[in-house]
Amino acid sequence: MSKENLKIGEASKPRFEFRTFGQDFDDAIYRMSRLSVPVPEKVWERESGEIYILSKTNDINNTKIRDGKMDIKTFVQEVDGIEQWNPLMKGEFPMRAVVLKNEVFPAFQVEMPVFDKDEYSLDEFIEMVKTHPDLQAVNVNKHRFGFMVNNTICEYGFVLINGAMVTTINSESTELEDIKKTMSDLGVEAVENINYLQAIKRVIGMIDKPLAN
Repeated sequence: MSKENLKIGEASKPRFEFRTFGQDFDDAIYRMSRLSVPVPEKVWERESGEIYILSKTNDINNTKIRDGKMDIKTFVQEVDGIEQWNPLMKGEFPMRAVVLKNEVFPAFQVEMPVFDKDEYSLDEFIEMVKTHPDLQAVNVNKHRFGFMVNNTICEYGFVLINGAMVTTINSESTELEDIKKTMSDLGVEAVENINYLQAIKRVIGMIDKPLAN
């Protein structure tokens, strides 16, 4: 079977991803920038403000909101320490109560709130999250820089999690061996794989565990 030639910003079959978070990845970032092939200008540098919805009872569904749109990814499997995630749900606010009841809150794996309206704005949804004992809305601001190494889509970024600054680097691809080679080339093969869901929970204290460094 031929390998898929990935293109940044374009859809592909489900990808595997290595990602980690910490304070000091300067050597890996330098090597990433030097080993990268040219990438489209639109991914050289990107900034975004997002809201992640964290659940105390769920570690397999990753929910974020950006520009009024909700995106939920679900964990599929881990192979050799590298994770695979698939899209679970996409929606836009205002959002119908039936969607929140049948798709969104089941992904949080928490007690279902009472719905007294047919449709909810983003602000109304966030208020529901804030009043739920097992949920927390977290503001995440990302400043990311895109590269491509060994036909894997890579980035490093500076991320503010409720104002706390951390650094992230990643490599994603449909091909596990390409990611492994990239991890080796960047010198991070022994670094813990930490996804966004886990990193945010560690920073806000929902999980009592440090980041990679």
